Amino acid sequence: MQRRNVIVVGAGPVGTVAALACARLGLSVTLLEAQSRVDDSPRASTTQPPTLEILAELGLIDEYLRVGLVSRTFQFWDRPTLRLVAEFDFARLAGETAYPFVVQTEQHKLANLAIARLRGMGNAEVHMGARVTGLIQKSESVEVLCEDQLRFTADYVIGADGGRSTVRKSLDIEFEGYTWPERFLVITTQFDFQAALGCCLRNYMADPQEWTNLFKVAGDDLKGRWRAVYNTREDEADEEALSDAAVRARLSRVYVPERERDYLHLNLYAVHQRVAKSFRKGRVFLCGDAAHVNNPIGGLGLNSGIHEAWDLAGKLHRVLRREADEASLDEYEKKRRPLNIKYVQEQTIANKKRLEERDPAQRARRFDELRAMAGEPKRHKAFLMRAALLEKG
Repeated sequence: MQRRNVIVVGAGPVGTVAALACARLGLSVTLLEAQSRVDDSPRASTTQPPTLEILAELGLIDEYLRVGLVSRTFQFWDRPTLRLVAEFDFARLAGETAYPFVVQTEQHKLANLAIARLRGMGNAEVHMGARVTGLIQKSESVEVLCEDQLRFTADYVIGADGGRSTVRKSLDIEFEGYTWPERFLVITTQFDFQAALGCCLRNYMADPQEWTNLFKVAGDDLKGRWRAVYNTREDEADEEALSDAAVRARLSRVYVPERERDYLHLNLYAVHQRVAKSFRKGRVFLCGDAAHVNNPIGGLGLNSGIHEAWDLAGKLHRVLRREADEASLDEYEKKRRPLNIKYVQEQTIANKKRLEERDPAQRARRFDELRAMAGEPKRHKAFLMRAALLEKG
């Protein structure tokens, strides 16, 4: 097959953004995805302001806003007492970003929008059902091996194929970190928490025994769905966590009346805090979950992955157009890996600890700190700048 400038492995939101960014810069791109179609299970929810700026640069923002819900605020609650602790308002970021809000929607919508654009471009090709099995690096190219004896060749490869990344494993790059002893359970329901509790569209509900996060997303029918995210007990078996009785009991603990505890979808998953020891090996780069995974509290993992894809596409374009030398590509790892360790990992761990704090005095101090930040304009804005990925470090 014809040699390409870039091969992207993985057609999730990070991979499709990487492919579209490269293609719009004029590079020839091949996107490879193991599955025959984009996974449309209800995953991810929050798209932060700088990510919306990237989508605007890619020409996707109008469509993306149509398939999502705009959320200007987020709230912290004390779940046992159902008391609002603090509210933060993205409107305070007006002037810092063209999009002083987040968009709540499912990640497969972004992937499908990007793929549709790629399929209309002469310098891009998309291969679904092309499962990558390995890589062969050469001095001036990379060969990507797929099932059914398919082979693709490019100047560079971007691995955006998720936490179990075949690309990362083929490069023998260690995935450093740990797995939390509990898991996260996501219950998708049509129950209207906003009407029932007076909450907003993004809510973090602290509880020393079992915290809950409540988010409203658009749904494929755009009629809206709520996701209730819980931590499980460390000794809780899958069968118990997913049982109808346990699911309904959890819904009851966020004040859902008995007659309205039906649900649409369940997702139970292990939660990791891991970072690849390297984001680059030769002509191959890692982005998104292939490079790092973290607990999802705060909506930082997916967004940071999209920022990596955007950054890397620009760097590859400059090198391939001979506007920069090969050594400039080292800056991708030098910038992005420390940033993930010192910001995304630390912030998501801190977010989790804030929700699960058991010491009464420390819990009260955390609540007081949130109230103080929300009540002081400068601290309110500074907190939002970090939470929205507009300011790091």
